[in-house]
Amino acid sequence: MLLPYMDSQLVEAGCDEAGRGCLAGAVYAAAVVLPKTFRNEALNDSKQLTAGQRYGLRGVIEREALAWAVGVVSPEEIDRINILNASILAMHRALDGLKVRPQHLIVDGNRFKPYHGIPYHTVVKGDGKYLAIAAASILAKTYRDDYMDGLHQVYPQYGWDRNKGYPTKEHRAAIARYGTTPCHRMTFNLLGTRETQLSLDF
Repeated sequence: MLLPYMDSQLVEAGCDEAGRGCLAGAVYAAAVVLPKTFRNEALNDSKQLTAGQRYGLRGVIEREALAWAVGVVSPEEIDRINILNASILAMHRALDGLKVRPQHLIVDGNRFKPYHGIPYHTVVKGDGKYLAIAAASILAKTYRDDYMDGLHQVYPQYGWDRNKGYPTKEHRAAIARYGTTPCHRMTFNLLGTRETQLSLDF
């Protein structure tokens, strides 16, 4: 069972992102502030849930959260500042959208940048440990999936309704056959033939 909070005395926001490993599309992040009394045994890391479960829980989260918001960083920005920085920037943008100002942040993963002086903790696999991070993972994932489904209508040959932009064999074969779109991340290893390195600087 996931923990309800890290610090019971503070207004705490959970943050997570979706789409970091994709070859195409924006990276999405969400920030969620849950009531201290919030409990939901179905809530879990979005990767452990079916699409139907994720969308069902999205409605619960949006109704019951004290505040929630989604942040987006475009493929062009990703190419300019790299995906690590873009993922953190998306989380900052999500935090910008909260109607309740948090006093403490819990962030999935092991890298983050300070946000307006608010204390934070990074938590590896935090989406499987804390309710607020799990809630953020569900919002980020479902809103990004909606976005990729929309892009699929424009570029159906890449199978984004199925692979959501991730580097599947199908996606890479389509890139090889049809070339790239304005939605592709041009600094990424689109055909799987080279390595990339990231630096934390934006």
